[in-house]
Amino acid sequence: MMALRTYCAALVGPSLMRRLLLAQVALLALLWSLGVGFVAYEGGQDEASLKEDRLYDAVLAVADHLADQPARQLDAFRHVELALGEEIDAGLGPKLVFEQGGRVLYRSAGAPEHLTTRRIGAIEMLHADGKKWRARTKVSPRTGLRMTLIVPADPFSIFITLNSHGLYLLPLLISIPFLLIPAWLSIRLALRPWNRVAAEVASRGPRDLAPLAFRPRHRELAGMVENINSLMRRLQEASERERAFIADAAHELRTPLAAMRVNVEALQAQAVEPRQRELLAGVVSGVARATRLVGQLLNLMRSDASRPEQAGPVALDELLQDRMATLSGIADTRGVELALAAEPGLAVHGWRESLTSLIDNLVDNAIKYSPDGGTVDVRLARDGDMAVLTVADEGPGIDAALRERVFDRFFRDPRQTQSGSGLGLSIVLAAVQRHGGAVVLEEAREEEREGAGLLARVRLPLAAQAGLAAPAG
Repeated sequence: MMALRTYCAALVGPSLMRRLLLAQVALLALLWSLGVGFVAYEGGQDEASLKEDRLYDAVLAVADHLADQPARQLDAFRHVELALGEEIDAGLGPKLVFEQGGRVLYRSAGAPEHLTTRRIGAIEMLHADGKKWRARTKVSPRTGLRMTLIVPADPFSIFITLNSHGLYLLPLLISIPFLLIPAWLSIRLALRPWNRVAAEVASRGPRDLAPLAFRPRHRELAGMVENINSLMRRLQEASERERAFIADAAHELRTPLAAMRVNVEALQAQAVEPRQRELLAGVVSGVARATRLVGQLLNLMRSDASRPEQAGPVALDELLQDRMATLSGIADTRGVELALAAEPGLAVHGWRESLTSLIDNLVDNAIKYSPDGGTVDVRLARDGDMAVLTVADEGPGIDAALRERVFDRFFRDPRQTQSGSGLGLSIVLAAVQRHGGAVVLEEAREEEREGAGLLARVRLPLAAQAGLAAPAG
């Protein structure tokens, strides 16, 4: 059912292939209509047969010769009718009327019954049976036999006659299937270079800004590929300038911030009045936040680096124990307990510094947003060919609608009261993507731990399954 629904959606949805096929069918129908219209118009203007005096003279001579043999004369009229054109029965060819002494000797099928010419030998435009006709009459000087040749003069009537006999729609309907299959094949073959470009663009990662490898020879497609490559070059240059600026600014800020903190702490030690100590404590706190922001910016730039350090196997359980020991001091100041349950022997092929930033930011965020006396639960386990790292806290959590946006740089949950830069989860996402993994935020469930809060679940391919390449751009 799902496959049928997908197929129907593909048929109904916009398609360049269907648009080109419909354009070809419409063009064929237009050309065929113009051709039939031209034939109908020319048929309405045709006077050649009416001007042929030798035709009249020959037919009248034969009719005069057979005047005493009515049966043979009538048969001669039928042969003349056949000689003028086989389409007479379809109402498209000339009609014949033979009269003598006010009596009709012969009338072609489809010839108007109430049509009378007024001038002998002249071509006249007449109306009969609701249609326009051109007619010319000549009279035999010997027997007085009147021969009237009549042709349709109304292009619209000729077109209606053609359509009524299937000469307009039928050829069009027969030719459309034979047109669609070759047209579909030709368009499909013609779009192969386009599909190659689309496939290469779709295979690119968000940081891969290298020029497209496919170089089409076709003039129309080559211009588009060149414009795409030019756009990628400009984006890469702008991204490199942005990273270089942030990295340089962060490096330059670290030294003055450190000097400022040392000086402020020295002043705080010498301050006597409580008000002075309070103000200086606020300055120290602000400098600490600025120092943390600078450190996160540097970590973010390292995560985005196009030439990473040498990758290798990293034992996650050992790295977790090391980082938890380092972060335990921060947890102790808040009265937060760190709990670790790590399955041994799980290694990831990657970059230790990047994985360190990932763990530090997840655990540091969990400590920061957990209430005093809370617990941060960190677990590492195997799930098939993936290592699953979960970090759960007892904080206020994040609304489901914002759990995707908090990975954007500098975006913070408006409900949060804790100070922060909005870069921690961006660094986590960059590190996870760099290692070919995935990260999601969930509510902490009962089976994970008791209490409310947020749970970050990171999935990373184990060393035997990880085939990694450094991201470009």
